[in-house]
Amino acid sequence: MFSKNKTKELKEIDLDQHELIENAQSRIRQKRRLYYHFVFFLFGSVFMIIINKVLKYGDQYNWFVWGITLWAFILLIHFINVFVTSKFLGKEWEREQREKLITKQKNRIAKLQQEVEKEFPMEENQKNTL
Repeated sequence: MFSKNKTKELKEIDLDQHELIENAQSRIRQKRRLYYHFVFFLFGSVFMIIINKVLKYGDQYNWFVWGITLWAFILLIHFINVFVTSKFLGKEWEREQREKLITKQKNRIAKLQQEVEKEFPMEENQKNTL
């Protein structure tokens, strides 16, 4: 009932839940920033149009079109970063890559250890004294 194994399992579950909560919070922050960026884009676009057309600042040329186009491109990159890239290159991808690298390192270490044991075999007497 009060074994140490259960407390270890509970700690692991708590760590997993904590990681999930942190991941969810970071995703919420990313999405909120994207929505703020979109709202600023809308207000900024209207502001550029007003400056160009109503206040007649540089009215010989419709420069607001280039400003809005550039800003829309930056917003598109932000959108791709939040909804596309983070899904494919998110926490799960990082975990998989880390596990692959650890497995490769363990295999290399085991291989090197076998090579060392082949080249320099230890006698039974030396193994027992160490």
